[in-house]
Amino acid sequence: MMSTTADRGPAAARPLPLPDERSTGSVVRKAPSRPAEPLSRAGADVLRIVADPRTPVFVTEHANGRRTYGYWRPLDAGSGRGGCYVALSRAECDALHAAGRIILGEPVADPAKTTYRVRPARTAPATARTPSAPARTPAGKVTRGLSVAPAARCA
Repeated sequence: MMSTTADRGPAAARPLPLPDERSTGSVVRKAPSRPAEPLSRAGADVLRIVADPRTPVFVTEHANGRRTYGYWRPLDAGSGRGGCYVALSRAECDALHAAGRIILGEPVADPAKTTYRVRPARTAPATARTPSAPARTPAGKVTRGLSVAPAARCA
């Protein structure tokens, strides 16, 4: 007898692949060729946090497909605030990732979850400017700046 989908019961939840995840484990993404859309205020805040090199941001993808983005906020001695884990908006982070504004580093996997370092996407370098040719000076005496009388010079 042939089995039907109704006989199988609920399907096991598969973790959703992140947009730039590849089977080789490398997570490389090119910057989008079209101009970037303006960010919302929340998206700009998330991008500012991700771009701060003092604040390592991570995304954890759990076995059930749930993703959490967050970072550790150190304790601020002045205000007494911090010393806690801060979650970022998943919707904003996923939108930034889909737009190519943030990229994921190498995965660190364990049986229940996979963790990636989140980094800002590098923008294409500006066109390299060729250095101008050095100015030629006459072969004679070269003076720079203001001339100083011999008597005023320090010993």
